[in-house]
Amino acid sequence: MLCEEKLEVFENGFRDEKFNLEVEFYGKDARKLLLAVIRELYLPDYGEDYVYPFECAKEFWDIHMDPSEIVTEEFRPSPIKFLNRSVLNRLEKALEEIDAPQEVKGAIDFEKAEVHKLKKGLLAMGKNFILGEGAYLIVFNKPGARELILKYLGMLDGA
Repeated sequence: MLCEEKLEVFENGFRDEKFNLEVEFYGKDARKLLLAVIRELYLPDYGEDYVYPFECAKEFWDIHMDPSEIVTEEFRPSPIKFLNRSVLNRLEKALEEIDAPQEVKGAIDFEKAEVHKLKKGLLAMGKNFILGEGAYLIVFNKPGARELILKYLGMLDGA
């Protein structure tokens, strides 16, 4: 669905030509997180009162969410010291359990990823993906999107 001249929202993500950004999720539902990202991207253009792309995406995804429900969190990194076989096995198992296209899974490179230990398990972050052992995979086309996504990661219930 076209929500703005350059913003297309689809079932598991969005593509925005204005910011040259594409974000998709697999596994756990991350639509609320994506709504927060869309709102932040367009807030400067629309102002606080009514951010049309945010409202349009909410309607498309049939999500009732007030802007006051958007929660930001400071990501507190807790990097693991060594990427050993045990850690790699856990990450590979988490990826295997997520229903995502094989070409998406094949593009995930744990060897070059930062891996952190969180309350709910491991979190692997590459230049174009975030994989949570809590059954979610978020892929994006610009490395800068990672920081924006991390800001709202807490909206993924216990991430």
